[in-house]
Amino acid sequence: MTMADNTPSDKDEWDDLMGEIESEKSASKRRAAVNAAADDILKADKKSNKENADPEDNDGDDTDAEPDLGAMAAARIEELELELATLKDKALRAMADAENVKRRAEKEVTAARIFGIERFANDVLATHDNLSRALLTLEGTDKSTLGENAKNLVEGIELTEKDLMAVLARHGVTAVPGVGSKFDPNVHQAVANIPSPEDKGNVATVMQTGFKIGDRTLRAAMVAVSTGKA
Repeated sequence: MTMADNTPSDKDEWDDLMGEIESEKSASKRRAAVNAAADDILKADKKSNKENADPEDNDGDDTDAEPDLGAMAAARIEELELELATLKDKALRAMADAENVKRRAEKEVTAARIFGIERFANDVLATHDNLSRALLTLEGTDKSTLGENAKNLVEGIELTEKDLMAVLARHGVTAVPGVGSKFDPNVHQAVANIPSPEDKGNVATVMQTGFKIGDRTLRAAMVAVSTGKA
């Protein structure tokens, strides 16, 4: 079930719960008012009876056999307050659970959007590697010495690699830092230590480009680390 399916029912349940709480509070106030009025009437009636009673009939026993409505009302109010506190606690727990579900769903949706193409990206990297190796064979070659057809072929390969990198970047797949960057074991795999003009501990050369998808390493770069100038 998606978050969109859960949200309406959670809101309806919350509205029903708050309605019950408000209804119970209103009923509690009405009962308290009725009990108070009944208590006042009973007290007034007792006072009137005492004033009109025959002294000879009064044997000194003023024991009231009628129930104490005030005490009953207080007990009922205490009971309703306890019920209200229980309902409030349940409402707060329901809100917290709904918020947790919402956060988990948002996190899962974000992760699915970012990492859903991870397997496909790994397969595409093989094509990138082939293009890179093709260009590597021409490294240091003066293009002006190439024939027109060869020159067009090289330019086509370079353009294809550039477009491929742009497509990967649009989907969150980016190359890790290369030559001149500080060696990072999280994104670099050192295969050699060599003297170079780069500072000691920096990447001197890259044998295979590494990539990240989001903040996760998709493939570590194979590099040689500089030991400093010879």
